[in-house]
Amino acid sequence: MSNILEYKGYYGTVEFSAADRLLYGKVIGVNGLISFEGDSVQSLKEDFEGAVDDYLEMCAEKGVDPEKAYRGKFNVRVSPELHRTLAFYSASHGKTLNSTVEEAIKRLLLA
Repeated sequence: MSNILEYKGYYGTVEFSAADRLLYGKVIGVNGLISFEGDSVQSLKEDFEGAVDDYLEMCAEKGVDPEKAYRGKFNVRVSPELHRTLAFYSASHGKTLNSTVEEAIKRLLLA
């Protein structure tokens, strides 16, 4: 079971409010808030897709490029000690810092 919706390369969360008896979510990976809701899985999915379409239409009207989620770049903040240790490890293994971090993330997620 997944709590993520996908449409046109955009992803949305799925959450439930017991108090409101409502499913809701937001598009992740873009700046700004793009939210959607529904009282059933089908209506949630339709509202999500409509929200993405509205976002893309708004970008086209304004002449701006829509943000594409997950371009493969992100900033990570770690302690100076971890940064130093990671840099030393990378250098001693003939790797770049980026390749070491990518390898560590793959091991975590694909283990």
